[in-house]
Amino acid sequence: MLKLTFCLRRKPGLSLAEFQDYWLNRHGPLVRRLQPALGMVRYVQVHRRDDELGLGMAKVRGAPAPYDGVAELWWESEEAFRAAGRTAEGREAGRLLLEDEARFIDLANSPLWLNREQVIYAGS
Repeated sequence: MLKLTFCLRRKPGLSLAEFQDYWLNRHGPLVRRLQPALGMVRYVQVHRRDDELGLGMAKVRGAPAPYDGVAELWWESEEAFRAAGRTAEGREAGRLLLEDEARFIDLANSPLWLNREQVIYAGS
């Protein structure tokens, strides 16, 4: 399994609520529609809470400013990930996603990387 983790910061001028609404209700359906061309098997949005509990925990630890959200995307394998980029449909899907992301994500300040999970505890 190959995973892409994308730590998101919103574009200046957007409130957290505006950012999360666009991400969930506009971008999410776009990802869902493009999923076959991208070959993804899972897409999850992790939305930051903006409350005293989370902010207080970060303050106690001396943590930097939090991300506004994290996107997690999975493919069955590295080959499945690469295969999408070899098709015209996959490249067009990637172009459309990047175009939409530029509307609400501060791309220059939102790191992403490919990774694999090492599950230590998954519950029962």
